[in-house]
Amino acid sequence: MSTLMRAPRACGSWHWELDDVAPSGLESALTVAARMTEVLNGLGLLSPAMLEYGWFARGSGSVGIISRLILSSPIDDPSVPGRVLGSQPSAFPDAQVKRFEVIGSGTWFDAAGKSRREHQLVELSFRLYRAGMSAKITVHHDVWKWFDFTGRPHPEVYNRNAPRLAEALRELNSVLGVELEPGEPTYYGTPMESGIVTPDPDENGMGLDVTDLM
Repeated sequence: MSTLMRAPRACGSWHWELDDVAPSGLESALTVAARMTEVLNGLGLLSPAMLEYGWFARGSGSVGIISRLILSSPIDDPSVPGRVLGSQPSAFPDAQVKRFEVIGSGTWFDAAGKSRREHQLVELSFRLYRAGMSAKITVHHDVWKWFDFTGRPHPEVYNRNAPRLAEALRELNSVLGVELEPGEPTYYGTPMESGIVTPDPDENGMGLDVTDLM
């Protein structure tokens, strides 16, 4: 069972527009996903286990079907695009994959420095367009924030985890050759180029308690 609270919306998200640096198409996107996952996995943030993807019909949008593919080989293995397309729902022979997510687990460190595994600690997703693609990383936990979800400072947790996220974002900028764009702020956090913004504390040194909406 997870020991972490998970926010219903993102604490932070970062995206990269890749139209100018990668060809369009599923095979290209999977190649980029493999490069990004290599960075994230190297920092212990995302060990890929499966792909999850939705099917879309031209002119009508989502057909309401989501497929999952267990990764028995690397994401950029030549067999993977065929396995993805081979799972096309038979009722929608013209449906295409327009977005997918790399799903796995990652490692975070508690206040005592003990490593723990968490499913979907870091989420990596892609959107595919006719002219290119975009990639996005999303986090939903408070281990990247100076204040936990109740508003209490947890510097030991922050200092063991936030620098790893910052390093991942820097490395991904370099690997992709594109600078990230922070996503929109939410009730649970405001992203910046190197992680999540630390808001000013109140007179008691506390942050905002956001558990009222969790």
